[in-house]
Amino acid sequence: MTSTPPVLQELPDEHPPAPPPAAPDRPSGWAALQPVLLRLHFYAGVLVGPFLLVAATTGLLYAFTPQLEAVVHRHELTVDAVGTTPLPLADQVAAARAEHPEGTVTQVQPAASPDGTTRVVLASEDVPAGRDLTVFVDPYTAEVRGALSTFAGFLPVRATLDDLHRNLLLGEPGRVYSELAASWLWVVVLGGVAMWVARSARRGRWRRLVVPERGRAGRRRTLSWHGVVGIVAALGLLALSVTGLTWSARAGANVGELRAAWGWSTAYVDTTLPGAASGEHDAHAAHGGGTDGTDDGAADDVDAVLTAGVGVDGVLATARAEGLREPVRLTPPAEAGQAWAAAESGEGWPSRADSVAVDGADGSVVDRVDFADQSVPAKLAHWGIQAHMGSLFGLANQLLLAGLALALITLVVLGYRMWWQRRPTRRASGPGPWLRPGALRAAPRWLAALLLVAAAAVGWVVPLFGVPLLVFLAVDALLSARARRRTAAG
Repeated sequence: MTSTPPVLQELPDEHPPAPPPAAPDRPSGWAALQPVLLRLHFYAGVLVGPFLLVAATTGLLYAFTPQLEAVVHRHELTVDAVGTTPLPLADQVAAARAEHPEGTVTQVQPAASPDGTTRVVLASEDVPAGRDLTVFVDPYTAEVRGALSTFAGFLPVRATLDDLHRNLLLGEPGRVYSELAASWLWVVVLGGVAMWVARSARRGRWRRLVVPERGRAGRRRTLSWHGVVGIVAALGLLALSVTGLTWSARAGANVGELRAAWGWSTAYVDTTLPGAASGEHDAHAAHGGGTDGTDDGAADDVDAVLTAGVGVDGVLATARAEGLREPVRLTPPAEAGQAWAAAESGEGWPSRADSVAVDGADGSVVDRVDFADQSVPAKLAHWGIQAHMGSLFGLANQLLLAGLALALITLVVLGYRMWWQRRPTRRASGPGPWLRPGALRAAPRWLAALLLVAAAAVGWVVPLFGVPLLVFLAVDALLSARARRRTAAG
């Protein structure tokens, strides 16, 4: 009897091959966005912080220029004794021209207060390029109180502090610093606010949004104060960033083009006289000739336009009759066929920025633009610029600007202090908040794509945001590559 050989059964492998590793889950939502914001906040804080610090310090000085001007230029701005009746404006201008016959008159600003002086602005070669020569005249005696080099109506004190704030007294190349600060301030503020709110929500301690933690020490205490100051000042700092960009060299030009394309530009009076294009209007009478039509040589006199027709006093009377309030600026026509322009200063609240074009021949109004008729974006731009300069709400506006400047200085100083408290000599993970490099690469594709498209759009409008952002991304990519090499070597 033969036996059947046993069937050999395959024994299970004691060491089965490991399944392929599953792809790591990509974080979603805030979990993916937070590392990107934190890393960007850190880079911007460290590298752009010095520019923000300088802009805040110079802005703090600029906020109180009205008080400084009143002290430094008191002799030019005020009269020794207030008289009963001012002299005709033409006599005041003539006194200024007798003292300073050089150049041509480009603007006349009648005294805006009983103790104030009249300003006669001249385009002169005796002052630096881009500046004017402003002559100050006592409206009661026609005494010339002095002459100063001015910039866009700014007296030397304000002009110097304005240059310091805009370009560090370096001219056009220096404007890169202020535009870089304005281009990144809103990014730093929004990122900081988002992370601080998320931190408070995660811990369920909403009170800590605006109340610093007590009894803490070290970096945690510094972080608490940094977050609270940032939350309190966030809206004001965002407003400073936006308004600062509106007249920056590069971003401001792009914003201006967008406003023009969308019909949001500020409207100005048209000073073209009726019939000037076809030659029907008596351009000679409007631009320095006599009213009788004879050529008495006045056309060769650069000041003849100031007395031709109704003259500067007639233009001022028309402006006042039209409801324009002091201070008002009168701009004579620059060429034949043009009218005078009379405009309110635009400072203060409610805004006084109405303007009219006046025919110098007979004092009639040929065009008018009221601030109330401006588009909403144009009004917002006007209000924003005046608020940024501290002239919208007077002293309250100045104090608000000073508070925002001090808040920004505090934020930058506390930010560097937090970096120092986590400096490389104290932590093996390196300076600043340790995050695995490549946070953007690890985010969901939709979020990464959205961030890149938004960054490209903003970077096109605001070049000094886009260029540094590329630098930050390059640095992060290099750090990510180094981290991967170290991980592979380990």
